Amino acid sequence: MLRRHLLGAALFAPAIASAQGNWPNRPLRIIVPYPPGGATDVIARLYAEGIGNALGQPVVIENRPGASGNIGIDAVAKSNDGHTLGAATVSNFSINQYLYRSVPYDIERDLRPVALGWEFPNIAVLAPNKVQARTLEQFIAWARAKPGGVTYGSTGVGTTTHLSSAMLFSRLNIEAVHVPFRGAAQIQPALLSGDVDFAIDGVASYQALVEGGQIRALAVTSAERWPTMPQVPTMQEAGIDEFVVTVWGGFVAPAGMPEAAVQRVAAELRRVAEAPGATEHFGRVGAKAIWASPADSAARAARERPMWRETIERSGARAD
Repeated sequence: MLRRHLLGAALFAPAIASAQGNWPNRPLRIIVPYPPGGATDVIARLYAEGIGNALGQPVVIENRPGASGNIGIDAVAKSNDGHTLGAATVSNFSINQYLYRSVPYDIERDLRPVALGWEFPNIAVLAPNKVQARTLEQFIAWARAKPGGVTYGSTGVGTTTHLSSAMLFSRLNIEAVHVPFRGAAQIQPALLSGDVDFAIDGVASYQALVEGGQIRALAVTSAERWPTMPQVPTMQEAGIDEFVVTVWGGFVAPAGMPEAAVQRVAAELRRVAEAPGATEHFGRVGAKAIWASPADSAARAARERPMWRETIERSGARAD
């Protein structure tokens, strides 16, 4: 253990000197472990612009997608330049270590949270011309009576859209078959055609369809009603107690990143999240800007891990 700490100190010695003096003294890099154009990528770029202006250095976004974010986050864990951060989601913080038989990094040992930065709920939806239910209670009654059980779509095995539905049906003892897709753009026509009965997916992907009456929204998975769809009840209001399951994310640094650097970035991220106009900017991708300290970020990740672990074990989900 002592050798590991000595090695870490040696690798980060230049960064430590910088943090005590004029850190950052070169451009920062944020590794986004998902493809360009997705919510995590867009949000990371919003933060990058804000913290770059405040720190007086450019912030370069580097996309390294693959393995539900594991490839990119592993690159963050192994970086030793003192100027690399990662944009991580709840999957990286609290899910993947149970979903994969082997993850190349230890989220608690090899990385440290800098701050949480965003959050958005999923939404329970169905096609009203295929399923005659106007409320979640009515859908549950319909699902229990359906021969052979119900089918539900998701954006892939082990995603929050998959695990949220699996959690719901397991709790209600309803037989259900998971049908994974590559994204919301494939789930939507499957719902409309009746190929799947139900989905819990990102709220932003369904707003236009809900407003147009093609898709019916039954509940959002946030603790409170979502600002862009205030007519949709929460799970609690729809009759499902203690079902708050949101998609959240933030920024991580290698474990050896100097404390002074972590705290400075955390402070700048907070300024971006609380700046005038943040609600509008983040709302364009269906998210809400939030902020949590490094310690509170770690606490939230730890608090949610038992829930996700139990859901993965019950569902039998594996992504290897």
